[in-house]
Amino acid sequence: MSEQEKAKRIEERIQLLERLLQAKASVEEIFKVIAGDKEDPQVAFDAIIEYFQRKVPWKEKILLPLNDHLFIVCKDGKPIVKAACGYEFGDFRINWKVFAKIRVRRTVEDYLEIYPWWQHAHPLIMELREYYCPGCYRLLAVEAVPIGYPVIFEFLPDIVTLYEKWLGRPFPCGKVEFKDLTNEYIKNNIKI
Repeated sequence: MSEQEKAKRIEERIQLLERLLQAKASVEEIFKVIAGDKEDPQVAFDAIIEYFQRKVPWKEKILLPLNDHLFIVCKDGKPIVKAACGYEFGDFRINWKVFAKIRVRRTVEDYLEIYPWWQHAHPLIMELREYYCPGCYRLLAVEAVPIGYPVIFEFLPDIVTLYEKWLGRPFPCGKVEFKDLTNEYIKNNIKI
C-alpha cells in the first residue's frame, strides 16, 4: 500500500471513529465494523492514535489511549499517563488511580444520591470508589468493590512489545521495563 493510500485509509477510519464515538454512525457502518472484513491493524492503530491526537491541546505524542480521557504519551523520552486536559499522572507503570482524586461512597446516604433505595449495595459489604481527574475533575473510573479491596490496576500494557513485536516498528520513546511499580511507589511515598 502506498503512503498516499495509507493516509487516505487512515483519514477515512478517523471519520468513522468520530461518527461511532459521537453515536452518529449508521446501523450499516456499525454492522460493517462488527462483522465486516477487519482493517489492517496498523491502519486501525494509526487512525485511533491520530483521532485522539487531534482532540488534545498538548503536543506530546500519544503512544496508546487508556480511555477517552487518559493516554500513555511520550514526555521527555519517558512514557507517562496524561489526561486530555493536560494533567500528568506520571509513570504509566504506576496505577494512575494513586494520583487521582477519589470519592468513596460507603453510607446509605451516599448511595441514595445515585441509586434508588432498593438498588444499592449494603454499605457494610461494598464501597463505591469514584476516581476523578485532578486537573479537570472529570469522572475517569468507578469501582464497586468489597470494603478494603485493593485499588484495581485495570490495564498495564507491555507497550514496548506492542510496538516492536505486534506493530513491527521501533518504540518511539525511551524503553522501560515491563513491571508494575505501584506497590513500590506506595511503599516509598505514601505514609499511613
